[in-house]
Amino acid sequence: MTALDIIKTYQDEMTAIRRDFHIHPELGLEEVRTAEIVAQKLESWGIEVHRKVGVTGVVGVIRKGTGGKRIGLRADMDCLPMDEMTNLPYRSQTAGKMHACGHDGHTTMLLAAAKYLAQADFNGTVNLIFQPGEEGMGGALAMLNDDLFGRFPCDTIYALHNRPGLPIGQFCISQGPSSAGGAFFDIKITGVGAHGARPEVSVDPVLIASHIVTALQSIVARNVPPSETAVLSVTRITSGEAYNVIPESAQIAGTARAFNADVMTKIEAHMKRIAKGVAEGFGASAEVDFRVIFAPLINDAEPTQHIADAAALLVGDQNVDRNKPPSMGSEDFSFMMQQVPGAYIQVGNGDSAQLHNPAYDFNDACTPYGAAVLATVAEQSLKS
Repeated sequence: MTALDIIKTYQDEMTAIRRDFHIHPELGLEEVRTAEIVAQKLESWGIEVHRKVGVTGVVGVIRKGTGGKRIGLRADMDCLPMDEMTNLPYRSQTAGKMHACGHDGHTTMLLAAAKYLAQADFNGTVNLIFQPGEEGMGGALAMLNDDLFGRFPCDTIYALHNRPGLPIGQFCISQGPSSAGGAFFDIKITGVGAHGARPEVSVDPVLIASHIVTALQSIVARNVPPSETAVLSVTRITSGEAYNVIPESAQIAGTARAFNADVMTKIEAHMKRIAKGVAEGFGASAEVDFRVIFAPLINDAEPTQHIADAAALLVGDQNVDRNKPPSMGSEDFSFMMQQVPGAYIQVGNGDSAQLHNPAYDFNDACTPYGAAVLATVAEQSLKS
């Protein structure tokens, strides 16, 4: 029997756990309830548990035999700050919070892998890393700053993500760049407010913001080499509250993505130049806060082959795409992979709404496949 066959016998238990997480979502670095349930489940299976690693993170440790090799398996626990728009019986019961990215499922997958590995035969150490705050809250860095790999050394580390649209029982991965590095930015424009009937005595920050947003689109089109891939998206413009008042200030916010750190630096420099220049041209000022939140995620060659081979053992090589195109989405597991070689694989979530969509729901049929590939890559790496 494969790990998949055994983990499928946990299906009802794991579905109940996952749906409980879904009902009670918690934002990044606030996953107190989720973390305690994780810790209690691990302890119930005889696994050594370490709480509050990186604020609300949990690490479980399974040691067997005398082998010195150490494998890390990581899952994320946090939800998104958005309202759920489903009629599911287990829909979120907390306004403004929803598991719209499937982290409730990822946590459950790692729990299922942990239960299996607690009974499995291998020679070495598996570190089960339950990470808080993946959604731009710096959870990976919080764990690293808490000496994650000093306290729980890993020779190789693995993680996964569910993929809507990819059939259940299929996987995809690629060596090299997999997910883009990501930055968040805020631009504050300060002008001169006035009555809406007297625009001539104002320096209108709304007008200026509109010009800046348009000009920012030139960065990728004219400042980034065509051989590089980059995205710059303005996602929010806020200013004023009244119909008849030209406000004093306006704010622009958004995200930038690139696979190359030098390209990200170039985007930041041009953004500051454009915002400052456009604002000053209208007689206003602009301040730019540009924050790199995610590093580019680069899959290392050997770990990529190992986890793809583990997936093929479970579902056949025909169900493992080893040439997945890179994604402009970002993933802060990348910071862990800057310190330890690793790989990040995607597992089919079937026909579901897309990630970060208020109608999204993690497919519980996906759980055994994700859990089994994590368990199998650990077992294969730590063969007795």
